[in-house]
Amino acid sequence: MIKPNFEIMASYNALMNKKICDSISITSDNILWENKKAFFGSILGTLNHLMVGDLIWLNRFDQHPSYPSGFNSLKPLKHFPLPTKLTQILYDDKQGFSRNRYALDQIIIRFIEESDESDYSKNLSYRNTNNDNLHKSFSMLLQHLFNHQTHHRGQVTTLLSQMNIDIGETDLLMLIPNIDDNKF
Repeated sequence: MIKPNFEIMASYNALMNKKICDSISITSDNILWENKKAFFGSILGTLNHLMVGDLIWLNRFDQHPSYPSGFNSLKPLKHFPLPTKLTQILYDDKQGFSRNRYALDQIIIRFIEESDESDYSKNLSYRNTNNDNLHKSFSMLLQHLFNHQTHHRGQVTTLLSQMNIDIGETDLLMLIPNIDDNKF
């Protein structure tokens, strides 16, 4: 079963994004826009890139072959911008970013809740940002969504750490349930 893995990843994703948003709330927008020589320049540049990636992928996922009219949980995406490039700035201040990040994380959680185990064995056809037609495993693309988040959040936590801002525990291990030894 794959769904429990994605449920944990969706919860972890939301928790880590909240920790980052809470951590940046005490820092000025000007400092968060300073070029830190990260791949997307600044902390807010990197965080915007994460939302861009999420929005692009979630809109693609809404074309899943098992859901001809789309996932109900993804309907609120219409209230978000549809990015056209990976460096697009969606929110230029921490308050707007944090508010929308929280809302998007709740959509991701509901999306995973709505999905069915059988959905993960399907393939997804989509166009990438270069307009290439691709056809890939839905479950692997969903894994990419969460891996992409973890990768860039690691960059952000490093930048925050360099500013003496500690977001606290970040290990996925804290959300993995303990298995009762008596169940075996």
